[in-house]
Amino acid sequence: MFTGIIETIGKITKLTDGQIVVECADVVGKLKKGSSISVDGVCLTAVELTENSFIADFMPETSSKTLIGNYKTDSLVNLELPMPADGRFEGHIVTGHVEGMGEVRDVKEDGNAYLLAIRIPNNLTKYVVSKGSITINGISLTVVGVQDNQFTVSIIPHTWSITNLHLLNVGDKINLETDILAKHVEKLLS
Repeated sequence: MFTGIIETIGKITKLTDGQIVVECADVVGKLKKGSSISVDGVCLTAVELTENSFIADFMPETSSKTLIGNYKTDSLVNLELPMPADGRFEGHIVTGHVEGMGEVRDVKEDGNAYLLAIRIPNNLTKYVVSKGSITINGISLTVVGVQDNQFTVSIIPHTWSITNLHLLNVGDKINLETDILAKHVEKLLS
């Protein structure tokens, strides 16, 4: 389990049809073979470690539902290690099971913050509520507003500068994970 509080940014140095290599010396020292790591919100398993990189395998399902299929060499990705059992819970419950991709519809400054408007796939709209939790590229965020198949989040300067959000442009795709609790409640009530 993750919390959506990004620890650092890594750089993709190699990508094949089923494997990704991410350079990030800050994180590699905390990993062991078989460790989970969130890469832009996608829970992956480190299958090999080098001095400053980790290698993770991914399935065709992951490639079709997430940004992994769109990455290029030198793409920057948000990284988070799983929350330890005795750790502080600072974001929200994030599983690392990305449900689909959204599209950036607008990026603008709002005082000291940044507003992102995101178009969301129709099958996920029912799980997005104003003031609820959403995960974008692995980042725990609060929904500011919802309208039809679009929602808005407001980003503080700290989050904007230490994640890859500041690299987003209108039309870019992003990884989305909605609140797991809403899906459990839905199933229990059906």
